[in-house]
Amino acid sequence: MAQFYTMRQLTKKLGVTARTLRHYEAEGLVAPTRTRQVRSYSFRDYARILIILRGRRLGYSVAEMGEVLQMYEYKDSDVQAELLMARSKFLERIANLKSKQKDITESIQQVSECVNEIDGALIGRPRTPWYAFFASRVASEEREALQ
Repeated sequence: MAQFYTMRQLTKKLGVTARTLRHYEAEGLVAPTRTRQVRSYSFRDYARILIILRGRRLGYSVAEMGEVLQMYEYKDSDVQAELLMARSKFLERIANLKSKQKDITESIQQVSECVNEIDGALIGRPRTPWYAFFASRVASEEREALQ
């Protein structure tokens, strides 16, 4: 897979700015080759940028994404210690993402309930105060703590 991309091609393909790509390069996350002033990004660079962008959309810092990229490098290692470390880090990441997924699901539910409340209020139905949405969650957590 010897495909290369110019900066312009990647900015169009990924919807990012050239400044973003230069920043990732400055941070050592990608390493395009240079011919005169033209950067050429390998497919590996492209894949790394996809991982970075996904992580950034999920709220991870550029530094955290650097750690994730290192996990991917260790995944392909022949050194057992690096493989074990990558496995452990990937498991941590799965747990973290599942936690975020739960928060996102709950947020979608609460925002949807708010829209339903607003729709009801627009046709004259009584509203529930916004903080009441959390009452059932607090009660559920208290029941779990007692068990």
